[in-house]
Amino acid sequence: MIEKMKFLSITGPKTDIDRVVNTYLSRYEIHLENALSELTTVENLSPFLEINPYREALNTINGFYEELENPEKISPAKLKLEEALSIVRRVKEETQELADTRARLEEEFEHVTESLRIIRPFRNINYDLSSILKFRFIHYRFGRIEKEYFEKFKNYIYDNLDTVFIKCEEDDEYIWGIYFMPHHEAHKVNAVYSSMHFERIFIPDEYNGTATEAFTELQKQYDSIQAQLEENKNASLKYLKDNSRDIVSAKEAISHLSRNFDVRKTAACTHGEKDNFYILCGWMTKKDSDAFLEDIKDDHRIFCLVEDEEGAEQVTGKAKTPPTKLKNPKLFKPFEMYVKMYGLPAYGEMDPTWFVAITYSFIFGAMFGDVGQGLLLAVGGFLLYKYKHIELAGIISCAGVFSTFFGFMFGSIFGFEDILPALWLHPMSNMMTVPFIGKLNTVFIVAIGFGMGIILLCMIFNIINSFRAKDTEKSWFDTNAVAGLIFYGSAVVCIALFITGHSLPGGIVLFVMFGIPLLMIFFKEPLTALVEKRAEVMPKEKGMFVVQGIFEMFEVLLSYFSNTLSFVRIGAFAVSHAAMMEVVLMLAGAESGNPNWLIVILGNLFVCGMEGLIVGIQVLRLEYYEIFSRFYKGTGRKFEPFRFR
Repeated sequence: MIEKMKFLSITGPKTDIDRVVNTYLSRYEIHLENALSELTTVENLSPFLEINPYREALNTINGFYEELENPEKISPAKLKLEEALSIVRRVKEETQELADTRARLEEEFEHVTESLRIIRPFRNINYDLSSILKFRFIHYRFGRIEKEYFEKFKNYIYDNLDTVFIKCEEDDEYIWGIYFMPHHEAHKVNAVYSSMHFERIFIPDEYNGTATEAFTELQKQYDSIQAQLEENKNASLKYLKDNSRDIVSAKEAISHLSRNFDVRKTAACTHGEKDNFYILCGWMTKKDSDAFLEDIKDDHRIFCLVEDEEGAEQVTGKAKTPPTKLKNPKLFKPFEMYVKMYGLPAYGEMDPTWFVAITYSFIFGAMFGDVGQGLLLAVGGFLLYKYKHIELAGIISCAGVFSTFFGFMFGSIFGFEDILPALWLHPMSNMMTVPFIGKLNTVFIVAIGFGMGIILLCMIFNIINSFRAKDTEKSWFDTNAVAGLIFYGSAVVCIALFITGHSLPGGIVLFVMFGIPLLMIFFKEPLTALVEKRAEVMPKEKGMFVVQGIFEMFEVLLSYFSNTLSFVRIGAFAVSHAAMMEVVLMLAGAESGNPNWLIVILGNLFVCGMEGLIVGIQVLRLEYYEIFSRFYKGTGRKFEPFRFR
């Protein structure tokens, strides 16, 4: 069902808004609307412009909160504003030294890492680096060259060039080294090396001793800084752990105040000669609105006007559609997921959750009737729903109950049909005779009959919804309205009489039963205009109207036929399930009386998983395309309170 909603307009002195929000509104669920856009008939309104004073403190404490381990498991203490802000200041100050130290160490670590990266390929040079870097008459360059080019350089150029290349390190692709050349040959030698794709590496003048000694010293610094960073991290974690409850409590208190302060975004302000007032508008459930009014009855600083959707239209000056909040029993609660996937019902529209719960579970059970597999689905789904709160598991559990029921009706348990007696029939073997057609499987006929009943029921739901919405065409002249109900209902009656061997009504009765409803559907637009007393009844393009009407009538008749036949899948899957289990038992050798139980178990698990998934999808398709499409729009908007209890 859909909760009854009330529209509230709350006003009071502008300076009193925080007290009202913190004292009253934070205790109730209210879907706030933007007062400026709602109160279009009220003049001299302006937005409530103030900067959130809690935002900075909240960002600070959020940074510490995110570093905690499993903060959601810590129960917060109730704090006043000053206590929460005091905790934020204290934690920030006490962690600042650790943060500064960490920043300094990270900068040093980055510098040492870069120095190590540069010197690592040249660490085998057992010569003082600072001396090399101070050469005046001999030029040098550190760098690397690809192996392919180095071999060409060594074989064809090196012996004819005034240079010395000292190889330091190599890998699969490059060779690192230093080359030296005389001052007067530098330009020529550098050009040759460049043509060989030599990549120069600049060595900063900061290394002491040989390259080996410099590398060893840098490695010690690297290890030392890394250890200090780890120590700093552990100290930070220990501090956060020791103060975790204070951090969680402060975050909870400041978040609460910040959210409440943000209510100003939806508020409007009036401007008087002496006093300024705030105005808040929103929707509450009838139960909450009654409790709220009882709560504020002795508070003379608040004035509240409560209206339903029609009264809200008079207050705001425009039509108002309340948000939708679903309220269903726990048994039907998981099926709200399917309704929300299609679209929430509009306020005043019928909530189809209960209908989905019943029809989905029933159809699933009929298509997947097996006592053993049904119990597995029911128990497994129930446990997952109870302990993991998975909505789909709750749906599977309900469907499993009906699978178990139909398993008894079909006499099937884990595919064996000779253990339990069938309370109704065996899907694969039971046949019935249909006039002019011959023998058909009974479950096919029953499935079509069930589908006809569902379609008729959906038409009734559509008529109820249309009457509520005061939609004349959808109530009387549409394919799912009264005209469609009479036509399709007449067809169902005639088919039932034909199959049972009874004679059909006379020609005049058949014309009234079929002809008049079809004419009403054909002329639905002129009839609607006539009932609503519009000036123009018939469209100007009458020829186009007739042609379009003929094609639409063909589509209507075809859709009635196809939608009805779509329910044959219920019987088809009931038969296919029995057939698949028969194949499993054949593979297990059940006919010999000594089946392979491993194959029986694995086969049941496979069928339960694969066919259960397919059946679940097929039933959902029936719900959406054959059922929902006849009476349900799903155009509602979600009830979103600014703060949950």
